[in-house]
Amino acid sequence: MASEMMEALMALCQEKHIDQLYLIDRLEQSLAKSYAEILHLDWGAKVTIDRATGKIYVYKLIPIDDSMDEEGNYTEFEEIDVTPKDTSRIAAQHAKAEINAIVRNSAREQIYEEFSSRIGDIITGTVLQSTPDFTIVKIREGVEAELPHFDLRRYENERNERPQGERYMHNQRIKAVIIDVRDPNSTLPPVRGEHSRPPIVISRTHPALIRRLFELEVPEIYEGTVEVMSIAREPGQRSKVAVRSLDDRLDPVGACVGPKGSRVRTVVSELRGERVDVILWDADPAAYVANALSPAKVTRVLIDEEKNYAGVIVPDDQLSLAIGKEGQNARLAARLTGWHIDIKSESLAADILRNVPVVPAAPVAEDLLSDDEPERCAYVSESGIRCRNQARPGSRYCGVHDPEDMDASDAFEDAEDLI
Repeated sequence: MASEMMEALMALCQEKHIDQLYLIDRLEQSLAKSYAEILHLDWGAKVTIDRATGKIYVYKLIPIDDSMDEEGNYTEFEEIDVTPKDTSRIAAQHAKAEINAIVRNSAREQIYEEFSSRIGDIITGTVLQSTPDFTIVKIREGVEAELPHFDLRRYENERNERPQGERYMHNQRIKAVIIDVRDPNSTLPPVRGEHSRPPIVISRTHPALIRRLFELEVPEIYEGTVEVMSIAREPGQRSKVAVRSLDDRLDPVGACVGPKGSRVRTVVSELRGERVDVILWDADPAAYVANALSPAKVTRVLIDEEKNYAGVIVPDDQLSLAIGKEGQNARLAARLTGWHIDIKSESLAADILRNVPVVPAAPVAEDLLSDDEPERCAYVSESGIRCRNQARPGSRYCGVHDPEDMDASDAFEDAEDLI
């Protein structure tokens, strides 16, 4: 019986690609714990399995008095044979449990070695099962992935990688990106039910999914001629993608959109109708911000690099388009560019500038005035409006407001008519 058990173990090891010595060592350790409890051994037990015959020997451990170390632990034990008559039944039960655990752990280790270097890659899988918390996707035979969509209000430590509104049917084919591969030998505390869940975690909300989809549809991106510089995404609703071309003769936006929009339409279809805006990346922050607010037309962009602030002025009829529904367009543009964006209409900007007082120019010495470069009249009315006339040569004032030629009160009366 023992030899038959060993033959079966060896055959199973060859089939599952398990090291024979490793399996026997695991069996010995597992049986030692069980026999220590069954035989009520205070100092534990030692179990050895004959590699040739498969016969099992159980030894009772008794500590040797002179072997105690400085910490008070015994380092040497006397072994007394206490092998029960029927060890095959218990050994068979432990062998089954250990083999299942080893096979499961070995498979997870192989998956980890293969897919841990593929984080960020896109995969195509078939939906096997959907639960309220996650969806199981088959990548290939024997390899499954998990698409989590937990309720984060109940499970704070879990993930939600499913776009809002998406539902998956059995045998449906979907594309996703790998975002994590669970290490079976990790010492970190496992998440809920981790050991019974697939080791590969995939996502359909990650911005990398859009990048990989464009690589599949746009040869210029795959070859590196066109680069995806930045992606801002609100999964299931809208995304913005900034691209640039390394070839001056190639339009990167046109390459991504494709003939009659065929390329971007394929990406949108895979994303279940999520709107994708492709915009031109620019090294100039003002131009980049203006492009990011597409499809709105921008009149002017004011950049404050110290505060990372971009003030944007748009025509009155473009204000709602620039902000977007519930601020979505402006929010995505800010994420895409990395700038804090403040949008104002032209009329509002004009009102703000009209109420800003004009600071008078600093006095300039008469001998520094140049006839070749006429200065503007330095007269400023009480309302803060400066005279638009040019100063006379050798003077800081025009002929109307020069104190030497006219009384100051007369100049004040005529100011409103001339300015």
